[in-house]
Amino acid sequence: MKRLTLFLLILSFCSLEARAQNWTQFRGPGASGVVEGQPTSVNWNAEKSVNLRWKITVPGLGHSSPIVWGNKIFVTTAVTSAAKDETRYGLFGDVAPVKNDPKHTWKVYAIDKETGKILWERIAYEGVPKVKRHPKSTHADSTPVTDGKYLIALFGSHGLYAYDLNGKLLWKQDLGVLDAGWFYDPDYQWEYGSSPIIYRDLIIIQADVQKDSFIAAYHIKTGKLAWKTPREEISSWGTPTVYEGKTRAELITNGSKAIRGYDPLTGKELWRLTPNSEVTTPTPFVAHDLIYVTSGYRPIQPIYAIRLGASGDITLKDGKDSSEQIAWSKTRGGPYMPTPIVYGDFFYTCSNQGVLTAYNAKTGERIYQERLGGKGGAFTASPIASDGKIYLSSEDGDVFVVKAGPKYELLSTNAVGEVMMATPAISGGLVFVRGVNHLYAFGEAPTKAAKQ
Repeated sequence: MKRLTLFLLILSFCSLEARAQNWTQFRGPGASGVVEGQPTSVNWNAEKSVNLRWKITVPGLGHSSPIVWGNKIFVTTAVTSAAKDETRYGLFGDVAPVKNDPKHTWKVYAIDKETGKILWERIAYEGVPKVKRHPKSTHADSTPVTDGKYLIALFGSHGLYAYDLNGKLLWKQDLGVLDAGWFYDPDYQWEYGSSPIIYRDLIIIQADVQKDSFIAAYHIKTGKLAWKTPREEISSWGTPTVYEGKTRAELITNGSKAIRGYDPLTGKELWRLTPNSEVTTPTPFVAHDLIYVTSGYRPIQPIYAIRLGASGDITLKDGKDSSEQIAWSKTRGGPYMPTPIVYGDFFYTCSNQGVLTAYNAKTGERIYQERLGGKGGAFTASPIASDGKIYLSSEDGDVFVVKAGPKYELLSTNAVGEVMMATPAISGGLVFVRGVNHLYAFGEAPTKAAKQ
């Protein structure tokens, strides 16, 4: 009996370990950006093949992040034969969309996690884009999501698609034209960027666009609408998050006019918080029973640590930085593009210019502020963490590895050699990095004992 009990405990632990290595959506489990279970590499160099397990070309252009289930990685892209590439990277403030936007082919790929072999590819949609894109954007910005049975891909105005993990199309849903762009001039289209999430048997979509914004849930088995709630919002690009607490589940959204919590089963608004930036991109997430929401578009650059279970209007009174509903807040310091991360006792933000700031996650006390590698750079991808390390990918082609803790310690600067806009994924000790042309798997080679 004791042996059976021990066997069941070991089996249960192995099952939990396997689930922990699935990176199912943008920023992984719960959008936290954190996964544990196996050691991850500190040093690599793509050009010199140091700790490079494999590298494959991903056709087209997509800033969507890779996700992982079991031994499969899934990525999306939009392929075109445009004669002139108008894509630009780096720190600039231009608002005009690309001028030449010809026919595209939207694709979904499944890739073997261990070898990089393409297992299957599917064409979701072909045609001329229904909205234009920003020069730093693509027509495949939304990261797919999976629950291990369904793979959901969202291509903005070009539809919502459900596949099984072997590539069979189960259904598709037209969501209408999702035109997210500059709120001052509707001619400046920047493309849709929010990613879908799964909660129970629902797919939840946040569609903050130029006109008729909404948040909605669709049945995962059929694609049919379950509920839809209008939002008096201008365009935003952040992904919603659902957190199931002790007393209820909360669907949290980052929006320009208000940060809001909803009931994920009905779409009923539970609470709202203002003020916020006019442009919102970072994704909300939960750690230490606090909801972290940030934005960094000047002049309002807030950081909020919101307690679970709030109701009604929880806006702080003038001059206050905390309340019964809000553990702590900052009026400045919120990042513009990268979503922050909580790892252990610390809350980390990375600015577009590569300034890393660490706070006490529970109190908001600033611990340190350092420019990554002493040089910073341009940053769009969000940080991820595992094995006591934080990984920060730059548009300049380097991944900075910082030791987690109260003191800034740069462990390595790893050359990838191409622009990185997508947020990496971690699974099975491997770090999967998507550049604008390739997908890489970085990790130390397994020992002989591990292979046996």
